[in-house]
Amino acid sequence: MRNSAEMAVPLACVATAIPSAERASHFTLARRLFAELARERKDFPSGYAFRFDADELEIVARFIANERRCCPFMTFEVEVAPASGPVWLRMTGPEGTREVLDAELGLSGSESAGSCCCKS
Repeated sequence: MRNSAEMAVPLACVATAIPSAERASHFTLARRLFAELARERKDFPSGYAFRFDADELEIVARFIANERRCCPFMTFEVEVAPASGPVWLRMTGPEGTREVLDAELGLSGSESAGSCCCKS
């Protein structure tokens, strides 16, 4: 459930939120997560959910730590299953979030990962 503060955040990337010296490594990590390590993807009208192996939890957390800085409108939910089960990362937000994720992570198939406004 979203609170009023979440709904008030504009749908806009903050290009300078990730320092330029860290930006390239963040997008390299994003490409690796979503092109190589994601085992499954679920589409939602407001975003996506991705399943990862249990061993990828730290990488998922590192991605979220930076991504929430440049995309403050996004909600991140992490579900960690018991007994070394999978890790699910759900990224959702206001209308238009899915299109931002498509562009940023190359999920639509026509762009390459890291092409959003944050990669300047």
